Amino acid sequence: MKITSYYPVVMTADVPGTSAFYTQHFGFEEKFTSDWYVHLQSSSDPSVNLAVLDGAHETIPESGRGRVSGLLLNFEVDDVDSVHDRLAKAGLPILRTLRDEDFGQRHFITADPNGVLIDVIKPIPPKGEFVAQYTDDARPA
Repeated sequence: MKITSYYPVVMTADVPGTSAFYTQHFGFEEKFTSDWYVHLQSSSDPSVNLAVLDGAHETIPESGRGRVSGLLLNFEVDDVDSVHDRLAKAGLPILRTLRDEDFGQRHFITADPNGVLIDVIKPIPPKGEFVAQYTDDARPA
């Protein structure tokens, strides 16, 4: 199987509000818009995509309808400190404070209006036991 695209889909009862959240705070642009589905694409990288779907829409099997749960979106960025400051000033909840982790991340966690957790990350060099857990080509420098 050759995968030609991959992106998460956030199920919600508020498609327009959720789309507005990601366009306002994370630089996405609406590329397809309907009342039940919006396809978003990063304005800085067309390979970064996200979709927003009405969780009650008929295209979703009845057993899977509802809103998203148990989801963490990771956004790797060049300057996590400035993103943290901008989102905190915008009033987004900061659920995990900005910190350096020995496993190789400087990050913080916020959430969208649906409760989807968003981990904003800048890879940093790992420390201690974590150095050996990376393959040479994947270790942050």
